[in-house]
Amino acid sequence: MQRGSSERELAARWEAEAVAAAKAQAAKAAERVRVDAGAAGEPERKAREEQAKAPVPARPRAAEEGDARVLPRPPPTLPMFKPKPAPERGPCPHGKPRSKGRSCKRSSGRRSEEYRSQRPVTVDSSKARTSLDALKISIRQLKWKEIPLGRRLPCDIYWHGVSFHDNDIFSGQVNKFPGMTEMVRKITLSRAVRTMQNLFPEEYNFYPRSWILPDEFQLFVAQVRMVKDGDPSWKPTFIVKPDGGCQGDGIYLIKDPSDIRLAGTLQSRPAVVQEYICKPLLIDKLKFDIRLYVLLKSLDPLEIYIARDGLSRFCTEPYQEPTSKNLHHIFMHLTNYSLNIHSGNFVHSDSASTGSKRTFSSILCRLSSKGIDIKKVWSDIISLVIKTVIALTPELKVFYQLDIPAGRPGPTCFQILGFDILLMKNLKPILLEVNANPSMRIEHEQELSPGVFENVPSLVDEEVKVAVIRDTLRLVDPLKKQRESHFPATYVDRKLRFPPLSDRVSSSKLHLSKLSVVRSQQLGKPSAMKEDPPESEQVTTSDSNPNPEAHLPSICLKQVFPKYAKQFNYLRLVDRMANLFIRFLGIKGTMKLGPTGFRTFIRNCKLSSSSLSMAAVDILYIDITRRWNSMTLDQRDSGMCLQAFIEAFFYLAQKKFKMPPLHEQVASLIDLCEYHLSLLDEKRLACGRSGTLGGRPPHSGTSQEATPAAPLAEGSPPPCRHELSHPRHALS
Repeated sequence: MQRGSSERELAARWEAEAVAAAKAQAAKAAERVRVDAGAAGEPERKAREEQAKAPVPARPRAAEEGDARVLPRPPPTLPMFKPKPAPERGPCPHGKPRSKGRSCKRSSGRRSEEYRSQRPVTVDSSKARTSLDALKISIRQLKWKEIPLGRRLPCDIYWHGVSFHDNDIFSGQVNKFPGMTEMVRKITLSRAVRTMQNLFPEEYNFYPRSWILPDEFQLFVAQVRMVKDGDPSWKPTFIVKPDGGCQGDGIYLIKDPSDIRLAGTLQSRPAVVQEYICKPLLIDKLKFDIRLYVLLKSLDPLEIYIARDGLSRFCTEPYQEPTSKNLHHIFMHLTNYSLNIHSGNFVHSDSASTGSKRTFSSILCRLSSKGIDIKKVWSDIISLVIKTVIALTPELKVFYQLDIPAGRPGPTCFQILGFDILLMKNLKPILLEVNANPSMRIEHEQELSPGVFENVPSLVDEEVKVAVIRDTLRLVDPLKKQRESHFPATYVDRKLRFPPLSDRVSSSKLHLSKLSVVRSQQLGKPSAMKEDPPESEQVTTSDSNPNPEAHLPSICLKQVFPKYAKQFNYLRLVDRMANLFIRFLGIKGTMKLGPTGFRTFIRNCKLSSSSLSMAAVDILYIDITRRWNSMTLDQRDSGMCLQAFIEAFFYLAQKKFKMPPLHEQVASLIDLCEYHLSLLDEKRLACGRSGTLGGRPPHSGTSQEATPAAPLAEGSPPPCRHELSHPRHALS
């Protein structure tokens, strides 16, 4: 609409309102009785003065109490409106010509971005369950907005208590990966680590040797008998863990394979049997383990963070090496908190360095006081965590593409994992298990009287777990980049924004202020310095400071990958095999490879030869697939699972490349497959370009963008890897 027409309409509307107000005022004056002049008072006098000064008001004045004495007046007349000439439309502040009746799009977009950057992050906590209390504290510290009952509108972050499928989500971020619960079950974890042990036995010796029951019971018996025949003095102890067990449920120790409880339990509840670690590190003559919290922030690209502090859970009976007499003493051998809390010797303590549950940092301080190299311990633990996640990610990718196929809308995922680690007497870390849903409760049950329990806050749990959840949210903050782009000056290093107190206050005043702080803490009163720092050095409040993290401590989660990627990328062979597997799945939304997909893989990678015909390929597929399907409980889909594909890939690598070790054979076959697939992609791209050019043949020279395998001549295989260089450095 033209500016002149809009102003004319506005003037006409004002004139109509003035006429209506005058008529109503005249009718009101005729019906009322005249009152004394003193009743009208000052309002009437002011009204007359204003009338004399401005006989034609721009807008009608509202009726007041003293207006009853005012005689009716004719409706005011407005002067003829003269439209103002439209100003010249110069360029907008960004240099672009202005359009009629519209503001600059970039300015309006900037305003909307500023709104998004300043609004609080929303967190749906309706499915948080046991982690709700710690989550609420974290959201309150971050000054975000909690949605406790859920809502129809999308939220920025969804916090689930159990699995990815707790709620149907199509956007935002969710704190669970699809398939993680299945991946860290004891049988699945053992198979994944065993695959890596076949490739890199020395790198994965942190996981005890395991057998899956009942499938490998006969193998377990035969191997134990063979070792005993070779070394009669060997008296091992084994621990049996149910596959779906948690919190120590169903775990027991045995000295001989014949002691396994086979009576109907293994068929309905499979289990894993492992070598028991008989020589753990002891503190106060007690066995303990470590619960470390690991954040898997992204799957592709892989991002791993480790919390700087964790929990140490202690047994409640002095440790003795297992014998036939003490095998059943669970409070001596099992470190599970859920078991030992029922012991009469369990000690609840609010101190981080005493009691039956302590912080891991207090254990490290104690070890450091004895002259132990703490950096070496941390380096080994970081290596263990990275290698374990590398073993889990290949099958996680298959689960991920099942629930969130490429090209379809869906949430991004992150997850906090609980790693249970045992330190041996020689300080070597041993992986016990990985928990997809580590307990985030910040209180414990205390028995007030027989059978009467009360939830009591646990300061040790709160100190560690709230920091982990809060800093996880800070790392996945979806609005952080927008705030940093709009307010870059407030996101500089806090060390630069807030210089040390000693640089701003004299030493005498600093000493007095410290004394006042200590005295006020003893008296229970807040401390206050007598002199405030200069205005330029004062910390702005949260209202004026757009950085919501100014009041928070430094992040307790330390990135270990991709920080140390150069030292561990050589281990990611199975990850590359998973990418090949997913490429040939064909139909999206499935986890098993059909016979046609497997034949296409062999054909496209040019793996068939005179020694490996396509008929032999079909037989290989049938044999391996049938064996793996008989071992899995899930019979909904038929086809080759990832583990079966890996076994077939190992067979093909050993058949094509005769030179051991296995990891070099597998790496060479992966290189060969990726090389032929890159040539195939290049041909498809060239055909697509020729189609867009109207059937004209493509240029004879191949561009660098379309030839990822340019250094290799077509038809010649890539060079085989006979050695893998992987520098080993201490991880701090």
